[in-house]
Amino acid sequence: MERNGGKQQQQQPSAPAGKAAWRDGLVTYFHLLFYIAISGGQIFFNKWVLSSKEINFPYPVALTLLHMVFSSVVCFAATKVFKVIKIDEGMTTDVYISSVIPIGAMFAMTLWLGNSAYLYISVAFAQMLKAIMPVAVFLLGTAFGLEEMNCKMLAIMSVISVGVIVASVGEITISWVGVVYQMGGVVAEALRLIFIEIFLKKKGVRLNLISMMYYVSPCSAFCLFIPWLFLEKPKMDASVSWNFPPVTLFLNCMCTFVLNLSVFLVISRTSALTARVTGVVRDWSVVLLSAAIFADTKLTFINIVGYAIAIVGVVAYNNHKLGVKPQTNQQHGDVSKVNQGSHQHVDMPLNSTKESSQH
Repeated sequence: MERNGGKQQQQQPSAPAGKAAWRDGLVTYFHLLFYIAISGGQIFFNKWVLSSKEINFPYPVALTLLHMVFSSVVCFAATKVFKVIKIDEGMTTDVYISSVIPIGAMFAMTLWLGNSAYLYISVAFAQMLKAIMPVAVFLLGTAFGLEEMNCKMLAIMSVISVGVIVASVGEITISWVGVVYQMGGVVAEALRLIFIEIFLKKKGVRLNLISMMYYVSPCSAFCLFIPWLFLEKPKMDASVSWNFPPVTLFLNCMCTFVLNLSVFLVISRTSALTARVTGVVRDWSVVLLSAAIFADTKLTFINIVGYAIAIVGVVAYNNHKLGVKPQTNQQHGDVSKVNQGSHQHVDMPLNSTKESSQH
């Protein structure tokens, strides 16, 4: 009887365990949906701030500078004043000069040029151009000795490039100034990702997102302050038409900060592959919603076909990159799941950070 009883007990499912798994899955999907919503919403928010006739604040450098100053103040208050978050140790002057400053400078360039593009091209077309990011990362990675050229990667890069070119040909009203700004932001973002990879692999320093923001945000703010001082401050002083309500300013900066945190939460709860796939879903959502919201966005059939081709190449690139070291990725995923809720080290996927940087 004991054997039968024991056998019957083993066959009975554990109701609490099933409820816990269901609840955990629900929380994970909530994080993914929240990331898609906050990421896409921030893009539309910035577009509205920069082009709205009500605010009339066409100063992308100033807007990005405000974001970085806000992030620096919040990180400093959370770590040094209230001490609710602990900053990872191990940062030295040599590492800061050789790694953090280049990362911060490229981050500033990415935000500056990316936001400037919204003044000239639509949100949908900007997202289509950003699909070329893996190509820039791969080519620069090859130049820095971090990537190896092979037939498979060359084919993937060709698919992405052809898709972006087709999408550009289908654009009805194209502004080459906006294209130059956006492509410049792509190159700057690719360089930032290369510097982060060198920072993580060759320097041997691993920081979570909070620590990275703590060190990088002030550097980016300083790098943005210089061009703002010479390029936009005189225009802002001469203009009396712009009006940036304090509540709108606070909400815009807060959304940017929350977006960066949501990237960390998504990666810590799931995996790099899930974050990348979610980014693709976000991009498609932004393209379609921008066509419905903004009057300057008119999607053509060629636009959609070209972007679809580019996305196929981006998905193939992500699968290839994550399949290079599956054991390492699995270990990192296990660690992140065990330490949920803690400020553990998380290796962020090198092309997923573009969502948080391209505000």
